[in-house]
This record gives sequence, C-alpha cells and structure tokens, in this order.
Amino acid sequence: MHAIGLSFADWLIIIIYFGFIIGIGFYLRRYTKNQDDFFLAGRKNSSWVAGLAFLSANLGALELLGMTGNTFKYGMYVAHFYWIGAIPAMLFLGIYMMPFYYSSRIKSVPGYLKLRFDEKTRVLNGIAFAIMTLLVSGINLYAMALVLHTFLGWNWDVSMWVSAITVGVYVTLSGLLSAIFTEIIQFFLIWFGLFLVSILGILEIGSVHEIFARIPESFNTLWSTSGDPSQNGMMITWGGIVLGLGFVLSFGYWTTDFLVVQRAFSAKDLRSARMTPILASFFKMAVPFIVILAGLIALVLAHDPHSGFALLKDGGQINYDSALPMLIARYYPRGLVGLGVTALLAGFMAGQAGNVSAFNTVWTYDIYKSVINKNASDEHLLWMGRTATVVGVAVSLGTAYWAKSFPSIMDYMQAIFSWVNAPLFATMLLGMFVVWITPAGAFWGLIAGMGSSFTLYLAVKFEWIEKGFITLSSPSSDMAANFWRAWWAWLICFVVTIVISFFTEKKPKEELVGLVKGLTKENVNKDVPFVKRPEFYAVLSIIVLIILNVIFW
Repeated sequence: MHAIGLSFADWLIIIIYFGFIIGIGFYLRRYTKNQDDFFLAGRKNSSWVAGLAFLSANLGALELLGMTGNTFKYGMYVAHFYWIGAIPAMLFLGIYMMPFYYSSRIKSVPGYLKLRFDEKTRVLNGIAFAIMTLLVSGINLYAMALVLHTFLGWNWDVSMWVSAITVGVYVTLSGLLSAIFTEIIQFFLIWFGLFLVSILGILEIGSVHEIFARIPESFNTLWSTSGDPSQNGMMITWGGIVLGLGFVLSFGYWTTDFLVVQRAFSAKDLRSARMTPILASFFKMAVPFIVILAGLIALVLAHDPHSGFALLKDGGQINYDSALPMLIARYYPRGLVGLGVTALLAGFMAGQAGNVSAFNTVWTYDIYKSVINKNASDEHLLWMGRTATVVGVAVSLGTAYWAKSFPSIMDYMQAIFSWVNAPLFATMLLGMFVVWITPAGAFWGLIAGMGSSFTLYLAVKFEWIEKGFITLSSPSSDMAANFWRAWWAWLICFVVTIVISFFTEKKPKEELVGLVKGLTKENVNKDVPFVKRPEFYAVLSIIVLIILNVIFW
C-alpha cells in the first residue's frame, strides 16, 4: 500500500503536538507528589474540566474509527450507541450512583465492591477489569498505528511501537493528572480537526437530504424498521436495542467502567462529581454529527462508481475502520491533513491514556495492595503505579495485534463489554439498591454472569449454536448477538445473585451505611434552587434526547 503522504506543514503540526503532549507530562510531574495526585488528580477539578475529560476519555478509537466504520457497515442504527445507548446511563450515574461512589472516598470501582461486599468480589472484578482494559487499550494502539500506516506508509510494527512509547511516557510521568489535562486539549482538537470532514462531505454530495436519499432505506432510520430485523442494517429488533444496548451494555459501561467514572472521582466536590456525566451527556449527543455523518458520507461515495473512493483492504478483507482516515485523505489539502491526523491521534491517545491510567489504579489498589503487598507505603504505591503503566502499555502492544485481526473494532469492543461490564452492572445495581444482597451472592453471581457471557461468545464464534438462539430472531448480525448476549449475562448474574443471597450470610446494616440507598444520608441538594441542581440539567438532557430520536425516527 502506498502512503497518502504528508507535506512539511502536516509534519510540523504532528511533531508540535507530540512534543507538547510529552512536555505536559514532564511539567505536571512536579505537581504529582503523592498517590492521590497520581491516581485521582488530587480531586481538585471543576465539573467542566472533569466533564470534558469524562467524555474525552471515551472519544478513543472506538468512537472515531470504530463508529464511523460501523456506520458504513450498519447505517444510522449506530447512532443508538450515542443516544439511547449512552445518555440515560450517564444521567443515572450522575443522579443516583455518584453519591455512593464519591462519598465513600474510594479510589476505584472495585474499591466500592470491597466495602459493599468483600475482598474476593473486589479482586475478581479487579482482575476482569484489568484484562478488559488491556484489551481495549490494544484497540487504541491499533487505531493509532492504522493512521500512521495509512498516512505515512510506516509498517505496522513501527507504527505500534511509536504509539505505545508516546502514551507510556506522559502517563508514567504524572498519571491521571496529565491524562486529564491532555484529554481537555484533545477534546477540542477532535472537534476542530474532524468536523470539517462532515461539512466537506455534505458540500460534495449536495445536502444531508441527498445523503439519506442515496443510501439504502434500511440504513437511514433509527426506530421505524426495528420491528423486523431483515429491514435494518444491524439486523436487530427494538428489544435487543432497548434491553441489550440501552439498558445492560450502556449502564454497564457508563456506571461501572472505571475508565470514565475515574474522571468524575477527580472532581472537587460531590456536586461537581454529579454534574460531570450530566454535562458530558450534551456533548455526547453531538458526536454523531461527526462520526455517523462521516460514515454515511463514506457509504455514499463508496457506492458511487465515479467517486474513486474505496476503503482499505487487508488480506482481501474490507477494513471498515479505515473510512474516516480515507475521508480525511480525500478532503483535506496538504497542510490541513496534519490537523486531521493530529485530531485522530489525539482521540486515540485520549482513549489509550484513559485505559492505562484506569489500569494502573485498579492494579495498584485492587490487586497489588489487596492481595500481594497489603502493607505497601504511599511512596511504594506511587512507584508501583508508574511501573504498572509501563507494563500495561507493553501488554497493550500484544492485544493491539489481536484487535487488528477483527474486521470492525466495534464488534470486538461490544464483545468485551458483554463479558465484563454487563454482569457487573447487575452486581452494582443490586448492591446499591438492595440491602440484603450478600457477599457470596455477589461473588458467585458475577462468576455466573461473566462465565455465561464468554461461553455464549465462544458458542456463536465456533458455530456450536446459531446467532438466532441468542437473539430470538432471524436474520441476525454479530452486533445483535453482542447486544442479546449482554442481556442474558446480566439476567443470569441478577438471578443467581438474588437466589444465593437468600441462603447466605448478610452483612450487618451498620457496615453498609453510605453504600446502599436507604442507609445513606441524602443531603446533596440541601438549600439549592432546582435550576442549579444536577436533576434540572438531567431533565434538559432527556428532552434533547427525545427530540433527536423523534427527528430521526
């Protein structure tokens, strides 16, 4: 494959950006004096800073390359990931779950599981989360390498190593502090660098209406074809969207995935922590106007024999994730390509840094200190956090090659989330809202949920069972199987946890104060006017969500 090629101005923009990011890591190192600074950014951030970092940590390879490529593959249904598949869960986190997380002063989500249940449940989740994080981290490395490979013509190995070393350096220096600082910069870079793709695509094709007119009917609606899986690009029914994505995968990710929740933990007070995901929800709803629109534009151009536009192919297999880089190469003139490439790299580095900073926290507190060295000093834990960062980046290199073997990183991501986040959400939901759920119930329920999800994944992958057995409909797609598998994993974990809790020893109520609803003093809105409460902004967010779904019905 020939490199698309960059001019001197393009190179200059990219080099300045990389130099700036690494410089920030060295600069912020002087402010990273203890473990709270390294793992929680000192808990000094405003809701705006934490909110932008919260969303930016999510704007990694999955959001940019994966969602654009998936839109090419599945059509408008991919917008469900941003709207019903994100907003209700983000608001639920801010309104109901953040008071338990923040007030317990935990450093990680597994840390809550220890307080609410016991050490073995915490370690089980810590190990599962660490493995999942390294798999997702590999996706971001692969995506960065794809961009360097596409635009510079570098081979895959060089591209992977350059990406890994850059992220490893600046996160190792100052941990979450540098990750959040660079995520804010990356948030604006992503918007300024990529929004132009959609604008230029609309100008070339004629209008948004023309784009929708030139794609298959099954690709241009959100809900109207969800009654019959054969009528939509994702081959899924509304039941799979609502239960699998809108409820289990969405809530499992946004309310329990420490990668994003960690940003809210860095807020300066409880109100700021609650506002973090609510403010981020407004920006989240706007992201489809970059990625979904770009995917539809790529779809129109690829089906136009006169456009000369085509996606990359690896070994004869279409690489859907190449849609956005190929659009940048098509529309941006020399000098501006550098900005587009930098925006892509910024997004991947934000996702990669988020994964690595979450991994080093969970490894250090929930596995190393909990199991290996219970008496570790603060200085030793800070050293271990930095060491875990280096090791995490190295392991991510291996998982990056695995991610490269999937035709779409989005299918791969949802499979991972259905293994870990889906059952964990059942455990967290029961733990926070049902006082009589027991430690034994939580532990064995989590094992049953994760085990069933992975078993169903293998059964479909090796064709031991048909996809329709899981999705309850035919035809079915890989994504439909992911959605439904997440639902079954959640349901199995939920039921097993309740059943075992009936027959096992409960924790005393006095040990659950501050951890379970009904035993927690609620004074989060004391003497605050309604228009200044997080609930007010959550209502506004829901109204916007409903309007968007009606418009694109």
